[in-house]
Amino acid sequence: MKTFGKLVLVAFSVASVTGCATKNYVKNQTAPLVEHTGQLEDKTAANGRAIQDTDQRAQTGIQQAQTAAEAAAQNAQNAAKAATDAQTAANDAVHRADSLDSVVKGLDSYKQIADVTVTFGFDKAVLTPDDKSQLDDFASKLGSAKSYILEVTGGTDSTGSAQYNYDLSQRRADAVVQYLASKYNVPAHRFYLIGIGKDQEVASNDTAEGRKKNRRVQVQLLTNFGTGDQTPAAPAGSGN
Repeated sequence: MKTFGKLVLVAFSVASVTGCATKNYVKNQTAPLVEHTGQLEDKTAANGRAIQDTDQRAQTGIQQAQTAAEAAAQNAQNAAKAATDAQTAANDAVHRADSLDSVVKGLDSYKQIADVTVTFGFDKAVLTPDDKSQLDDFASKLGSAKSYILEVTGGTDSTGSAQYNYDLSQRRADAVVQYLASKYNVPAHRFYLIGIGKDQEVASNDTAEGRKKNRRVQVQLLTNFGTGDQTPAAPAGSGN
């Protein structure tokens, strides 16, 4: 019995030693795997953050590109509209000039008996005291004129777009017409109003003095008195 007990104790001791050795072996073998798994998890998290950041930047870039494309499309539409408006204004100016020319050519011995030219400041359409004084001198000839018309031509220098200059030249001509009509009771049908913008320069736009001369309104007093004593009907585009 004693011998058998000793054998059991020895076997138990051997088993205990073997079990500890197995656990240590397993621990030593799995520790690197656990560490490597942790590193993979860290890398996976970092990669996820990098992917998310890249996606956000890509979405931001796409949005910026879409905004830029929409702005470019809008600018193209605005440019096309401006070109169309300018062409329309140019055609209208040509039509009015042709209408006036056809009326004047249709009158026997229609001739100019007086004229005056007033100039304007840059981008201005307001008469100065000097402009009004010149128009007053010109208007003094209207009392003795018979069967007359007043050709009022507004112009600009070459600065700015064609459309803007057509509008500006028209406003300048309007300012002159309104002054003469209100102060001297000139009837509306006497006026033939043309805004030619920068189309017909009277001086070079290469110099400040030349540009000043082009910022003008010319008024011509035309009459056919003595050849039928008739006052022509106003063509389309005339006004007061």
